[in-house]
Amino acid sequence: MRVFVTGASGHNGSYVVSELIDAGHEVTGLARSDAAAAAVSALGAKVRRGGLDDLGGLKEAAADSDGVIHVAWDRGQAQSGGLAAAIAEDLAAVHALGEALAGTGKPLVSAASIGAPGFLGRPVTEEDAAVPARAEDAGTLRSRNEVEIAVVGFVAQGVRSSVVRLPNISHSTRDRTGFLAQLIAIAREKGFAGYPGDGANRWTAVHTRDAAALFRLALANAPAGTRWHAVADEGIPFRDIARGIGDYLGLPAESVPADRLPAYFGGFLAAPVSLDFPASSSITRRTLGWEPVHPGLIADLENGHYLTTPPATD
Repeated sequence: MRVFVTGASGHNGSYVVSELIDAGHEVTGLARSDAAAAAVSALGAKVRRGGLDDLGGLKEAAADSDGVIHVAWDRGQAQSGGLAAAIAEDLAAVHALGEALAGTGKPLVSAASIGAPGFLGRPVTEEDAAVPARAEDAGTLRSRNEVEIAVVGFVAQGVRSSVVRLPNISHSTRDRTGFLAQLIAIAREKGFAGYPGDGANRWTAVHTRDAAALFRLALANAPAGTRWHAVADEGIPFRDIARGIGDYLGLPAESVPADRLPAYFGGFLAAPVSLDFPASSSITRRTLGWEPVHPGLIADLENGHYLTTPPATD
């Protein structure tokens, strides 16, 4: 299968490209810079130059493929005050991809968020739909739910579309900018690993290589209009994550009161760190045969590679 992958040089996308090539697919990866193009080429994929704002280029690349995996996301823009613009760009991009594939029955698999269904007082399942954004949600992470809703809705246009919901933390030796890398950097700066309140709120996690395997399975087998959970650790108390970070930095883990969360975690992380995100992946495992085989979050911390991984420079 000829597969077009957006975000191909990024943390998640680079593993998706490798997973697809290892499975015998021919991959073309989107690259917006010379460095990204070199990284995609080094993985063994063809390079399509351009960014998510090049809607004509996205349509052309999608039309020339047998299927599309969309994992691109301008995290830097989103975390530096441009969240609304990043979401608008993402939404326009998926509509372009959906338009290119309309009526073909070809697969489109898009990354989504495990928090999309909201907070239900129980673990989120694959059957829980994303909560539609309201007018007052403009410029917030909830407005990104419109991307998932659009992709799932492409089934009405003859696209075999599905979403893979990623957990709070995707971890691996290639992680430079994800939430785990950010939490480690904050702990180094502050001199302790912080957690909100009693730290009982749960976060989900997956090794990025396992997540990549799920994207491959969804591309091949997911029915149209479905949602899948790339969740290996289905609910780790945040204090355990902080303690794991503290143990391997040689720092204490300490509670951070609610009024000090913005000062400790910074503006972007201050809100989500105190939220509870339990989720189940039992339907995904049973239906698609997905089974995580790589280290869980705490075990990956114990491997020690995050302690020697330099921060991202781009």
